[in-house]
Amino acid sequence: MTRILMVCLGNICRSPLAHGIMQSKLPTEHFLVDSAGTAAYHVGNAPDRRSITVAKKHNIDISSQSARQFTVLDFDAFDYIYAMDQSNYANIINLSRNNDDIAKVKLFLDANENIQNKNMPDPYYGDQSDFEYVHQLINETCDILIKSFNHKT
Repeated sequence: MTRILMVCLGNICRSPLAHGIMQSKLPTEHFLVDSAGTAAYHVGNAPDRRSITVAKKHNIDISSQSARQFTVLDFDAFDYIYAMDQSNYANIINLSRNNDDIAKVKLFLDANENIQNKNMPDPYYGDQSDFEYVHQLINETCDILIKSFNHKT
């Protein structure tokens, strides 16, 4: 079983979308997908209503997800840890215990050669169009990552 963790700041906008999109594209018997935030601002909360709306528009239900904070134990529980931006990447790396932990952490958009800025925009202070744009970026990048997973299995 390949275990994938998507990480943003509060675990209510970007990482729940990435979690839902990636999960919808992979067979659950071979892949486990989860999400977390580096901050504890929204622990226990459902994703932002705008993330839920854009996911639902694309036939993905993320409404039952619940925000949680990234912990050191996630290094043991996951094979791949994808940070949505450089700030969250640094926060995750700061919790790492060794090079094995560090090797699991990647900047999500690094996989997408079509994108210049490797920091996934945070749509929280934007409008629904910002959430739609983030969904499109995540969807495209998930497809790229899945191809890389298929080459490793």
